[in-house]
Amino acid sequence: MLNKIKLAIDRINELSKSKNLRVISHYDTDGITSAAIFSRALQRWHKKFSLHIVKGMEEDFIKNLPENEVLIFLDLASGSLNTLQNKKTEIFIFDHHEIIQEIPSNVTMINPLTSNFEPMSAAGICYLFAKSLSSENKDLASLAIIGMVGDALEKDLGKVYDEILKDAEAMIKKGLLLYPSTRPLDKALEYSSNPYIPGVTGSYKGVLDLLREANITKKEGRFKALYELTEEEMSSLITAILLRSVREKKGADLIGNLYLVKFFNKLEDAREFSALINACSRMDCSSVSLGFCLGNKKCKEEAERIYIEYKQHLVAALKYIEESEKISGKDYTIINARNKIKDTIIGTVASIISHSPVYSEGTIIVALAYNEDKIKVSARIAGKEGRNVREVLNKVVVQLGGEVGGHPKAAGCLISKEQEEAFIEELKKVLDNELIKI
Repeated sequence: MLNKIKLAIDRINELSKSKNLRVISHYDTDGITSAAIFSRALQRWHKKFSLHIVKGMEEDFIKNLPENEVLIFLDLASGSLNTLQNKKTEIFIFDHHEIIQEIPSNVTMINPLTSNFEPMSAAGICYLFAKSLSSENKDLASLAIIGMVGDALEKDLGKVYDEILKDAEAMIKKGLLLYPSTRPLDKALEYSSNPYIPGVTGSYKGVLDLLREANITKKEGRFKALYELTEEEMSSLITAILLRSVREKKGADLIGNLYLVKFFNKLEDAREFSALINACSRMDCSSVSLGFCLGNKKCKEEAERIYIEYKQHLVAALKYIEESEKISGKDYTIINARNKIKDTIIGTVASIISHSPVYSEGTIIVALAYNEDKIKVSARIAGKEGRNVREVLNKVVVQLGGEVGGHPKAAGCLISKEQEEAFIEELKKVLDNELIKI
């Protein structure tokens, strides 16, 4: 893949002499950090470019893209190759999602899945691009770590990520996977979404009950931050959380590496910053999250304000799901939130509950929310093992004339509101049939 990156650099350099570069990136944490890394690298390379942050790749959007510019996609477009092949310009895709269509001749694909390379987020790939351009770009390594955490790739890192961690001068500590690990524990638990803890997330009384059970008390008028806990306190906290779990072997999922990276001249929890960046985009403020990644202090203040508002939305959404009626079958749950949850956060909500102890290992969770005249659909798998949710969605959506993007454990699509009932009925049939085959 590194050779492909070097060849892409040479080709982009040649094309940029006669054409402007149009960079298009996804609006989640991995996409935003990718955009920040790539745009800073292009700026230092003295290239003319425009940058656009998008929610997804609808067919009309692709058709309207100009053909007198070089198109560069970050963290998306691997699922839109059939449409991109009709564009009369050269295209570069820096992505890590599954490729289910043939790569057209006008597309240069930089994707670890095509090179037997170690799993990487798009931000990691963009960092390798930036570092290949100049060692000056090593200061962008922290963004690659935040993007990595944003796409939940931190549990089984390879040699390339080890190098990126060194470049970022990141500090790694073992502990409970609760963020932010640098803030008082009571507040971290109250707003905890991953893990989502029933009766604790969104309830300060529930937080105090949990801490009392774990025998963790205030010291000098405040609760310790997670990283300050003793081994005994950490063990007691994990036990208290496990007592609220219905899923077997949940303890292993609760423990892992905490990544502290240097940002704004201070060590910060990469998970917290990943969530903050994601929050801004989900609240339709992707320009703020981008400015935050590029070190703008005003954007930092605005991002922190948006993040608080976002967490309030998230807690309200989780409470709604806890109380709402669901369509449930054997090892699957369909949640139709309609207009009760923002379409920009329905995927995040689905991810949160898939990591919660409420659903057993392998349960497929499909959540729907209105998006103007369309419906955003997000599918997740609870735990580590189960069916390929992208394939499940694909079997339903292809019949309705749409496209699915994502991974085996996390996928999504857009459907029209007119297809709402047909989609749900077909989804139930596919899920019932798929689960019978197991």
